[in-house]
Amino acid sequence: MTRFLLVPGRGVPRPGHWQHRWADTRPDHRWASPPSGPPYLLDERVAGLHAAVTADDEPAVLIAHSAGCLTTVVWAARHAGPVRAALLVAPPYVGPDWMSETDATVAAALERRLPFRSVLVASRTDPHATWDQSRRYAERWGAELVDVGDAGHVDTRSGYGPWPEGERLVARLAAPEAGSDPGSPADPA
Repeated sequence: MTRFLLVPGRGVPRPGHWQHRWADTRPDHRWASPPSGPPYLLDERVAGLHAAVTADDEPAVLIAHSAGCLTTVVWAARHAGPVRAALLVAPPYVGPDWMSETDATVAAALERRLPFRSVLVASRTDPHATWDQSRRYAERWGAELVDVGDAGHVDTRSGYGPWPEGERLVARLAAPEAGSDPGSPADPA
């Protein structure tokens, strides 16, 4: 059985947000850690995700939005656990001017290939990342890139409450890859 862990962004998603809807209507989808809103404390978020991932031996699909994508990428650089795949939706761009010298480990994590299958969903009109920035993240992380066009930040404000395409992407990620052990990380070729 696959677990579905929702990794929230910096803020608390509005009740109509697709992550909130999935948490409220699907018993197998739960928050990795409850959305707490600002400030976004990366180490706390990574610790919460680690606790959720390692709470069970069943493989998990991580479903991250916005800063939750950063939480997921940094978690993968620091930890291991039974993760089958990740859906990374609208990751914000983290530029050098945002980083301080103490964030060198975070900067390095953003450059690493993920050890599991991943799909990065990007919008052409995201106010937090350009298309090229999102494309570069997908290349670095070894993620399949899905272009959702003019979709803003793929959030409630952009019209994303129900999100059938997102549900299809999650279902595809939950399916074991042919010829692979569903609980083991993907081969980082």
